[in-house]
Amino acid sequence: MLGRDARQDRRQILNIGCHMPQFADYEQARAWLARHPQVRAIDLLLPDQMGIPRGKRVSVDELEGIHREGLLLPGSMFALDVLGGTVQETGLGFDEGDADRVCLPVPGSLATVPWLGGEIAQMQVAMYEHDRTPFYGDPRHALARVAARFREQGLRPVVAVELEFYFVDRERTPDGRAQPPRQPLTGRREHNTQINSMAELDQYSAVLSAIDEAAKAQELPTGTVLAEYGPGQFEVNLHHVDDVLLACDHAIRLKRLVKGVALQHGMEATFMPKPYRDHAGSGAHLHVSLLDADGRNIFADDDPAGSPALAHAIGGLAATINDTIAVCAPTANSYRRFQSEAYVPLNPSWSVNNRGVAFRVPHGPPGSRRVEHRVAGADANPYLLAAIVLAGIHLGLKQKLDPGPVVSGNAYRDATPTIPLSWPEALTAFERSSFVREYLGERFATLYARTRRGELQDFRSYVSALEYSWYLTTS
Repeated sequence: MLGRDARQDRRQILNIGCHMPQFADYEQARAWLARHPQVRAIDLLLPDQMGIPRGKRVSVDELEGIHREGLLLPGSMFALDVLGGTVQETGLGFDEGDADRVCLPVPGSLATVPWLGGEIAQMQVAMYEHDRTPFYGDPRHALARVAARFREQGLRPVVAVELEFYFVDRERTPDGRAQPPRQPLTGRREHNTQINSMAELDQYSAVLSAIDEAAKAQELPTGTVLAEYGPGQFEVNLHHVDDVLLACDHAIRLKRLVKGVALQHGMEATFMPKPYRDHAGSGAHLHVSLLDADGRNIFADDDPAGSPALAHAIGGLAATINDTIAVCAPTANSYRRFQSEAYVPLNPSWSVNNRGVAFRVPHGPPGSRRVEHRVAGADANPYLLAAIVLAGIHLGLKQKLDPGPVVSGNAYRDATPTIPLSWPEALTAFERSSFVREYLGERFATLYARTRRGELQDFRSYVSALEYSWYLTTS
C-alpha cells in the first residue's frame, strides 16, 4: 500500500505525462564491447544528491545481467552527506533496513575512461523501484518530471552547461589549505593570474589537451576552454543539446573526467565554489532556450532583450530564486561566493550582455536568444540545477510573470542583497516553498532538505582552527 506522499508523487508522474523510462539495450552494449575488446571492467556510476558518483566496478561478464536484472544499491545512496554518511532523518537508512532498489543503465552512457587505461569503461545508471517505476529520490528522475511539463506544451528545452574549476596542488599548506599547483612549464607557484590569459593556457596546455582528448573519447560536446580569474582556474563549456537529461549527464561525466585527468598530470581539480579567500569563486552557468514543435526558438526576437516569452521566463526565475538557492548553493562553502562585484548575483537582477546579473541575456543574433542562469556554484548537482531553472521558467510562462526593470551598468551599485546568503536561511526558504514541492515532488523536496540539513548540523558542530586562533586566548 503506497503512503499518501508516494500516491501523490505517482499521480504527479501520470498527470504531467511522463513517459515510462527507456532502458539501455544490452545488444548495443555488446556491440560496443566488441569494438573495445581491451575493456575488462565497467564503472557503474550513480550520481547522488550532490552529483558525486557512487556505484560499483563490475566485470564485463556481469553487464548482461545488469541490463536485464539491474544492479542492486540501497536507496540510502540518495541520503548521503558529502562524506558518504547516511543522514538517518531521511528515513532511507535504518528505518527501512537500508533497502535495495534497482539501478539500470542510462542509454548511450557506455564510454571509455582514458585516464584509467584501456581496460576500464564507465556507464551511468539511474535508480528505480523493483516494478521499474522511477525511484523518487534520484535527482535525474526529478529533472525528467519537470522536463515532461514542457513536452505537454509542445516545447523542448535546449540547454548548455558551463563549469568553472581550479587546478590545485595535491599537497596542502601546513595549515591544511588548498594552494595553486606549480605551473607545469616554469615550476613556479603562481598566486595571481589574468582573465583569458593565453600564458595561463600555455602553462596548462598539456593537461587541458588531455581533457579535450578524453572528452572526445567519451563523445562529450566540449567547446571553449578559457582561463578564469583565479590562479589555475579554468572554465570548460559544453555545447547546447536539446535533451536536458543528456546535457546534465554530460556535465556529470565532465566533472569526473576533469578530476581524473588532473590526477594523471600530478595535480587535483576541484569544483569547490570558493577554495581561496582572495580569489574568484567557481560557478555553474546554465544557458536555456525553448524550441516549439516546429523547432523555432520561442525566445527569438530582434529586440536584444528577447521575446515576451523570454521576459516571462526570467520573471519566473526571479520569482523563485529565493526558494531555490539551497539547490544553487548546497554546501557551507557555497555561500562564500556571494560577494559584491564578484560576478555572483546578490538579487534577482537581469540584463542584456551584463555578467553582473543573475539572469543574463547574452549578446548574439535574434535566433540565439536565451537566458543564462548565473547563480549556482560549481558544486550544484546539474540535474537539480536544471530542474529548478526549468521549473522557474515554466512557472513564469504559465503565469506571464514580469521580470522587473532591466539593469544597466554596474549591477551591484545601490543593490541591497535580497537572496538568502546563509545556508540555514536558504534551507528554510526551500522547505517552506510550495513551488519546490509542486515541481520537484513532496517526497523529493523533503529528502533533499533533510539530507542538506543533516550535513549542516554536522558541519556546525566542528570547531575550526580559525576559531581557536581568534577566540581561545581573547575570550
